[in-house]
Amino acid sequence: MRASARSGQNIPGNDELTSLISDRAALTEELRRIALMAGAAIMDHYHSEFEVIHKEDKSPVTAADRDAEAIILEGLRKFIPDVPVVSEEAAAGGHIPEIGHRFFLVDPLDGTKEFINKNGEFTVNIALIEERIPVAGVVYAPAKDRMFFGYGAGHAFEQAVAPSADGKAKAGAPKPIAARKPAEDGLVVIASRTHRDTKTDEYLSLYKVKEFLAAGSSLKFCLVAAGEADLYPRHGRTMEWDTAAGHAVLLAAGGNVTQLDGAPLLYGKIERGLDNPFFVARGAPA
Repeated sequence: MRASARSGQNIPGNDELTSLISDRAALTEELRRIALMAGAAIMDHYHSEFEVIHKEDKSPVTAADRDAEAIILEGLRKFIPDVPVVSEEAAAGGHIPEIGHRFFLVDPLDGTKEFINKNGEFTVNIALIEERIPVAGVVYAPAKDRMFFGYGAGHAFEQAVAPSADGKAKAGAPKPIAARKPAEDGLVVIASRTHRDTKTDEYLSLYKVKEFLAAGSSLKFCLVAAGEADLYPRHGRTMEWDTAAGHAVLLAAGGNVTQLDGAPLLYGKIERGLDNPFFVARGAPA
């Protein structure tokens, strides 16, 4: 380990950094710990009165978003200092680092509207992108004590775990999850609780649908990954930090996310401001 001149803390040297990045299980364990800490900060605000501020794009933000982001950014700087991080609130302030073939995408509080409405359907999202693909990700719903994580094909899990300010909460054993093949009698479709529109309904008219579910934030990806739903179409605007962690979990569980024309959903789209085209997330192929 080499010491950080700024903080005096030990951080990985180049060889250790390479080892940590290549060991996706160890990396994801660290991301999970950071997510627990961010979740604890969010829940402190959730159980108190908080002010809602609106950004230039009219989307809401609270102190919970900012406190969680600070915890995540510090955690990533401490343990993986040489990998750039694109995070929602920093990006909103114009701070987007130069990114290469490897970078992190962070949404410290995905589903701020769900947080404000206090329905529990908000998440902490942290994802590692390599060669434009999400290769490891953590989605943590602190109000539900529900964590999803994945780091490569066949390595997708769900875990019951409460938020923890030091990232060391007692937790149940991780349970493997897998996306399911659609049943012959129709699809279970999950859609946004706050963003469903007529274009989504028109798209779904092409399918045999037996049930609709609604959920907020990136939980929708995770419910497809866990085999609780089959399809999640999205025709509204999303940003890369909204989708990357859930995308990583779904890929690990055997599902996929594509643009509506079947082209892969990729990351690092600086040329379009890091927003996503419309997409559809699917479970295992029939």
